[in-house]
Amino acid sequence: MNTTIPERKDVPREFTWDLSDIFPSDQAWLAEYEALNACAETLNAFRGTLGQSAENLLRWYRLDDALSVRLEKLYGYANCKGDEDTSNSFYQDMRAKAVSTLVAIQSAASFATPEIMAIDDDTLNLFYTAQPALNAYRRSIYQIRRRREHILTPAEEKLLSAAGEMADAPDRIGSTLRDADMIFPDVTDSRGASHQLTDGTFVPLLMREDRVLRKNTFDTYYARMGELKNTIAATLDAQFKQLKFFASARHYDSTLQRALDGTEVPVPVYLNLIDAVHGNLDKMYRYVALRKKILGVEDLHMYDVYTPIVADADPVIPYEQAKETVLEALSVLGEDYTDLLKQGFDHRWIDVYENIGKRGGAYSSGNSYPHPYVLLNHKDNLDSQFTLAHEMGHALHSYHSCKHQPTNTADYVIFVAEVASTCNEVLLMRHLLEKTTDKKERAYLINHFLDQFKGTVYRQTMFAEFELQMGQMVERGEALTADALCEKYLALNKLYFGPDMISDPEIALEWARIPHFFYNYYVFQYATGFSAAVAIANRILTEGESAVADYKRFLSGGCSTDPISLLKIAGVDMSSPDPVNSALHLFGELVDELETLLA
Repeated sequence: MNTTIPERKDVPREFTWDLSDIFPSDQAWLAEYEALNACAETLNAFRGTLGQSAENLLRWYRLDDALSVRLEKLYGYANCKGDEDTSNSFYQDMRAKAVSTLVAIQSAASFATPEIMAIDDDTLNLFYTAQPALNAYRRSIYQIRRRREHILTPAEEKLLSAAGEMADAPDRIGSTLRDADMIFPDVTDSRGASHQLTDGTFVPLLMREDRVLRKNTFDTYYARMGELKNTIAATLDAQFKQLKFFASARHYDSTLQRALDGTEVPVPVYLNLIDAVHGNLDKMYRYVALRKKILGVEDLHMYDVYTPIVADADPVIPYEQAKETVLEALSVLGEDYTDLLKQGFDHRWIDVYENIGKRGGAYSSGNSYPHPYVLLNHKDNLDSQFTLAHEMGHALHSYHSCKHQPTNTADYVIFVAEVASTCNEVLLMRHLLEKTTDKKERAYLINHFLDQFKGTVYRQTMFAEFELQMGQMVERGEALTADALCEKYLALNKLYFGPDMISDPEIALEWARIPHFFYNYYVFQYATGFSAAVAIANRILTEGESAVADYKRFLSGGCSTDPISLLKIAGVDMSSPDPVNSALHLFGELVDELETLLA
């Protein structure tokens, strides 16, 4: 297999996304950019009028809907273009222009929140009666008014809105450093052959059977991270300082409380996740001990955690085969769902392969006008097949919400964002396990499933605990220095992996490679989402059509109600620790089965 990373211009067209569905050309984007920058005056015309009549308030919300769609398209196109090649200055400038426009319009509209807040309840009820069409915006109006104590004066709101672009700087700096400026030396394997090391090839190289290659990859990668650790720590320090500033300005007790309040998730859900995982670390320790035993190593190192236990069962899965298998696995969700998948596959919703300068990792854009887009850095392996299923789960969640919800309630909150994606992964794994009768293949798949558990529940909860510690440090007035972060991260790594894992000193730097630490308490939702997805997938496979119908109601729910209530529609109660404990009980059962299969 050719391992050379191509330049963007050399990637075959059929493996790139077709952004012309958003704008036919860069020139068309620039025209819309100019048009949107002229909208501030239109917004200003509403200043001081929103509480005067139901008609004014309805006109405002309809304008807000129209601008939201236009801004999403403007930013979506620029962001995707910027991610194709992060070293392309033209598209980085385009992305900066889009962010500036977003901030400018948000700033111009900042008067709306306090004005809507100031309408008394009796007047607002009269508005709903006088103008029934306004009822479509009840949820949006409630979302503003429920946070009364955190809304400031119009002048203060405008100031905070204007600070948004500056607050985004740590994430932009960190992203540019990782994706454009961080170049790694090549690494050699046990035969002396050279391999290209990038952020995108790091984990695939750690999955290889050659332990010398894994160790060289691990050491080389973190040696480079070590050279930049102080710069990356400074960006994280700036990130959490701006989170503290906004939390304090809006009268929250902590950065965590502010982050979760935006999505109506109670703080105990976050803290209870950490407690539940701590209560199930014994199962993780059993898995680590089994991995050490099966690999037959005297010492298990952190560069040994990705390589499959059943190495010779590691299949090569071309992209076309991955698509077909995903379609088969998700057929339980109905023909309407798989037809949408085929549409995405056949009409270039997906940017498939890595190229030089391309943003690492994978994501679904969430931009659903006219449809979502998915970025991959696909490798021909099982992990990439699961990534395809995962990101298309995000994409079709966005598609369903935007199709079935009005604009103001179409954008689902991040707490439920990982449920649909992970449900696809669980359904794919169950499909693959159902198809195989080979003992070795089953063992390989179970190990892969266990690695998903490890990476999504245990690992993301470890990240969530580390993120919580960073927030608490800044709130106590402590600086996030590289040395302090390394010390705390290494301690957590030892706690989560247990006594049979050598927590190599280099792993103390892993925090420096995690972009999600700039996402404002996002990562815990991978763990809660995985737990919810296991429950939903099990219900779909055991109950059939009724469970699928409930699941599609959830997918179509957007943010029409709070996320805990949305998940109850799909049959899962995340206000209880039961889904997390149940998922980790399954993890323990799978460890037992794997040990039996490999005995």
